[in-house]
Amino acid sequence: MRRKVTSLLLGLGLFGGAFAATAGSAQGHGYTDSPVSRQQLCGNGTVRNCGQIQWEPPSVEGPKGFPTRGPADGQICAGGNGRFSELDDPRGGNWPATSLTAGQNHTFVWRISARHATTDFRYYITRDGYDPTKPLTRADLDPQPFLTVPFGGRQPGSTVSHSGVLPRKSGKHLILGVWTIADTGNAFYACSDVKF
Repeated sequence: MRRKVTSLLLGLGLFGGAFAATAGSAQGHGYTDSPVSRQQLCGNGTVRNCGQIQWEPPSVEGPKGFPTRGPADGQICAGGNGRFSELDDPRGGNWPATSLTAGQNHTFVWRISARHATTDFRYYITRDGYDPTKPLTRADLDPQPFLTVPFGGRQPGSTVSHSGVLPRKSGKHLILGVWTIADTGNAFYACSDVKF
């Protein structure tokens, strides 16, 4: 009898520890709402077969320092997080794309569920000739962000908006938003498919 009780308590302890570890990662942090990110499309049900990201759209966190460091090529949209690898799948170039006008002002919006001291928000865009049927690599991106918004270590609110001029592009492209955290070794990544 004593062995059964000990086994039961051990099992409950392991379950509780696993539950706490899983629940901790589900708290989320942030994602781009405009232009709509892949994780938001999965979270709101617009895109199906997304795996775990459908329940955790704000949780695409990975190493900071992009582009010299950070997630490996082909794993950028998931922030290098294997649990969210569906975000790196180009789906044959068929992710829904937000229509944008090249050279015009656009208001970028982040939805933030856990506020962090912030270094900056940076936006990269794919080069001309980008192939949306292949996973994103650094070589696909213009080397410099087209918009950088310094934050000086401040904490953002639950919604962050800032405007910038869109690059002169045509056709289908991908915008990579990187929210760099000031007081941890991580950043948040959001890939938004767009069409000019």
